[in-house]
Amino acid sequence: MGRILALDYGRKRTGVAVTDPLQLIANGLETVETHHLEVFLENYLGKETVDVIVVGLPRQMNNTPSESYTYIKPFVEKLRKKHPEINIEWVDERFTSKIAQRAIIEGGVKKSDRRDKGLVDRVSATVILQSYLESRDIFQHRTNATL
Repeated sequence: MGRILALDYGRKRTGVAVTDPLQLIANGLETVETHHLEVFLENYLGKETVDVIVVGLPRQMNNTPSESYTYIKPFVEKLRKKHPEINIEWVDERFTSKIAQRAIIEGGVKKSDRRDKGLVDRVSATVILQSYLESRDIFQHRTNATL
């Protein structure tokens, strides 16, 4: 079983989170400058088995894709072509930055350390990954319950 990798893709930085090999626990991994993201992923995918890449889907409140979707979509399409063996899924990322900021504060992170925007990106990727894991578990539970 491979890991699940999550990306909170941004124009400047991308937060990366990953599960353990059993796909149970989501952990922040790294914040990567987006222009280095392809190289980072190639290195990571060369070392680790990844079954799924989860990408935060930016949506507006009316459920339509936000403006940032226009620069994330080509990246995802390129990633799909380069790695057809890896399932790539979208996860609604609305409110993840707010949830991440709240988690950082509630986690007792010092005010000076909270200024690190990369920390928010990593935690946001972790929130996206956790959301994916929970929705997958709910779906599997419902599917098993109907069998």
